[in-house]
Amino acid sequence: MSQSSWNQHIRGIKHTQRAQKSSVPTNVEPRLAMSVPGQIFCELCMVLLKSKKKWNKHLQSDLHKRKEAYVSYKAALDEAEKDKNGIIVEGDFDFGIVDPSQASKGSSVTVTLKTATPNSRVILEAWKFVSSRGISSGFTITPQDVNRQITLRQSVKLNVALKQKYIGRYEDRLEFVLKDVQLKKQFFISRSLRAIVGNKEDHERLKPKAPYVPKKWTKRSAETNVVEGVKPPTVKTIPYIGKLPRAPIPSVILTILAEGSVKEITAHIKRTFMPTMLNSDTFSRHFRTLLWVEEARMEQDLERYDIFNATLTKDRGSYYVAVPGLAEKRPSVIIGDRILVQQDGAREGDWYEGFVYFVRQTEVGLRFHQSFKGWTPGKRYHIRFKLNRIPLRRQHQAMDMVFQEDRVLLPMNAPIDYNLHRGPILRYHDENIAANVQQKQAVTSIVRMPPGSPPFIIFGPFGTGKTSTMVEAMLQVLDSNSEARIIACTPSNSAADLLITKLSSKLNTETMFRFNAPSRLRISVPDDVMQYSYIKDDPHSEIRPFAVPILKIKRFRVVVSTCVSASFAAGIGMPRGHFTHIFIDEAGQATEPEALLPVKTIADPNTNIILAGDPKQLGPIIRSPIARALGLHVSYLERLMNRDAYNIERNSGNTVIKLLQNYRSHPAILKFPSEQFYSGELQVCGEAAKINRYLRCSLLPNPTFPIVFHAVYGKDDREASSPSFFNIDEVLQVKQYVKELRSSKKFRTGENAIGIITPYHAQVLKVRAALRGYADGIKVGSVEEFQGQERPVIMISTVRSSKEFIEYDLRHTLGFVANPRRFNVAVTRTQALLIIVGDPQVLSIDPMWRSFLNYIYNNNGWKGPSPDWDTTAPVDPEGRYDEIVRERAQLDMNEFSSKMEELTLDGVDEDDGGGVDQPWREIE
Repeated sequence: MSQSSWNQHIRGIKHTQRAQKSSVPTNVEPRLAMSVPGQIFCELCMVLLKSKKKWNKHLQSDLHKRKEAYVSYKAALDEAEKDKNGIIVEGDFDFGIVDPSQASKGSSVTVTLKTATPNSRVILEAWKFVSSRGISSGFTITPQDVNRQITLRQSVKLNVALKQKYIGRYEDRLEFVLKDVQLKKQFFISRSLRAIVGNKEDHERLKPKAPYVPKKWTKRSAETNVVEGVKPPTVKTIPYIGKLPRAPIPSVILTILAEGSVKEITAHIKRTFMPTMLNSDTFSRHFRTLLWVEEARMEQDLERYDIFNATLTKDRGSYYVAVPGLAEKRPSVIIGDRILVQQDGAREGDWYEGFVYFVRQTEVGLRFHQSFKGWTPGKRYHIRFKLNRIPLRRQHQAMDMVFQEDRVLLPMNAPIDYNLHRGPILRYHDENIAANVQQKQAVTSIVRMPPGSPPFIIFGPFGTGKTSTMVEAMLQVLDSNSEARIIACTPSNSAADLLITKLSSKLNTETMFRFNAPSRLRISVPDDVMQYSYIKDDPHSEIRPFAVPILKIKRFRVVVSTCVSASFAAGIGMPRGHFTHIFIDEAGQATEPEALLPVKTIADPNTNIILAGDPKQLGPIIRSPIARALGLHVSYLERLMNRDAYNIERNSGNTVIKLLQNYRSHPAILKFPSEQFYSGELQVCGEAAKINRYLRCSLLPNPTFPIVFHAVYGKDDREASSPSFFNIDEVLQVKQYVKELRSSKKFRTGENAIGIITPYHAQVLKVRAALRGYADGIKVGSVEEFQGQERPVIMISTVRSSKEFIEYDLRHTLGFVANPRRFNVAVTRTQALLIIVGDPQVLSIDPMWRSFLNYIYNNNGWKGPSPDWDTTAPVDPEGRYDEIVRERAQLDMNEFSSKMEELTLDGVDEDDGGGVDQPWREIE
């Protein structure tokens, strides 16, 4: 049943009468059917099987067997905690939320073992803690007196205490070993101990608003009758001379994508649509297929944001709808986008198309066809977001272009005449570049490139000044060649704005132009960039969008744009070869169709192409796992660097240069990522005052080592229908560090100096909520949001934690925290102080994280409970450390299970929910 059908159902007389008779609300959420004719529901795994054959196969699956084993274990655990043989164990073993100041001093409860059975004589022989986590929980137990006998007249009293100075969640299992004197038989009773060390008020404020219930996604019903909306004037701002191709997804691809596992669908797409070899003839077909696969997933992911039973407000002919998450581009909505609206109660397929005219902080303004009638403030509407296909259609258009030069698409390892007899560059615009061997070589090579050379790559690891090198090279190209014309592109508006800012001290508004898409909001454009932009002054338009000064456009020597928006040049009829050079900064963050869009649409055989980026950092955001498996996540820059022509050892200075001098980070922060990702070649060149700023800060366990790993054994949680994770314990620890930094007189730190990175959107929101009213100016965001940025202080909250190692699939629990590129970006954003808060037992199952944690611990940068592994042992890059952890936990549990009839246990898979945390990127 579709959502609209469900809404009609719950308004029906039959449903309403039954709800009233049962005294339950009428407005309820649909639930998964547990009984469907011809199908079998597995309550253990919460899955519906379509046939007896699939049911039998499911019973033999690892998932079902693990679930079955875990249920058996839990039953045994419950049995162990029952009072037995007449013995009653009294006392509150849940300490609840204990304030850190109290927990560090100690908190205790009294436990009593007694019996109500006449003539019973039992001796308490021993007690012990059996921690399932292998860490010191901080619980202790001491008897109140020497008595160990339990009779009707006599009980045994003990004190159970908690002493713990670290924020987090602590659990232990206390086992009482008892002996019945008459029967001469031993038995035991178990109790689970729990405590949360943290601020109770914060826990109450941040706890889940509602229990997590996975949202059941139903396929959208067909839109059979859509009344076209009124397009905003922005769509006609640029006088394009041709039409974009429609490039609809072929129905056969949609059919293949509709059913099967990722592995099966990937193999089918590859076999049916993908060419066996990538060359200039197959290039277009290869990437068109990948674009279609990605588009299908993008459209599917947009369904997550559909809004039901929304109200509209009206103002000056526009209808406004509130969109939660709009400010964070969840979803990304720009002027000109389409949003479908259906009045509650309308026929299922009837929709009105609304075009976005205005985008505010939390709402968008739509305009409809004049037949849109009957609006009232209380009327309910269903909102359906539609994918803006214009960027994808531009990429399809570019892929179809006949520009297919092998020197651009598939460059070979051939000597290049760089006119080496030409004299050196005498005057650098940036004097620092003249003192940097690699930057100087890059600029020289770019200036001397003969027309029609293979692309030149500036491989710029973090903090090495790749953008500054690009800017210097652009200025030198202009100085050395009066006929030179440059179009400089980036994947994002922010990166393009940065190029304008860096070039603005040398180039005036008559020389340089910043092309902004007409859909871009003026409020998002920095003041120093606005003067290089052009706004169409149309007295009849209330929007006044960005445009192109048609009469002047060919006079500019430098045009700056995003990669996708660069299609404007060909679109308005600028000839191929008008631009002698195409510079693409942050090229590793663009998909190959994006990066090649300006190349394939406006380059000619003489155009030179220069790319800058770092293939070791995050690549483009790809939503479809199938498109990712087929290679869409590999950027143009990365693909080229995997070719022999870009071997750095053989071709340094010829086709590629690697920048080595790092101007950002303290040596201790630089060392680990340099060795892991850059062959240990990065050199410390940062200003001492900047990179040594936090040495001897009281937060540091080692005063000369500005990295802290703070072990927090918390609980990852979810709420309502959001699959994104958060961890309140880590939030509180991050907040504590912020307070200490902000209040330190010697190391007082402004809000703009701190960045907080976390991979889950739900954690972003919880951290912001915890800091609200105290430190609102601190940027909190995902790793993707921090790429290209830096701060004096970076804090990282890794979020994932596993309360029961037996219960969870640890590698799945770690999720995308273990992505090497995400790791690289996260730990390299800081200049002087890096603080990581996380669960070491979960992080250490990933070999890279284990190596990093060893590095920190062995340099005395650790806070919190110590690691439970040998930090001096070599780390196996292919090590299955999750299996080691599970085996160790298994041994612990086997000892327990042998007392409860030899139960066997294994892990349980869970949904990572990472997809919802993939941000939407605005590429116009």
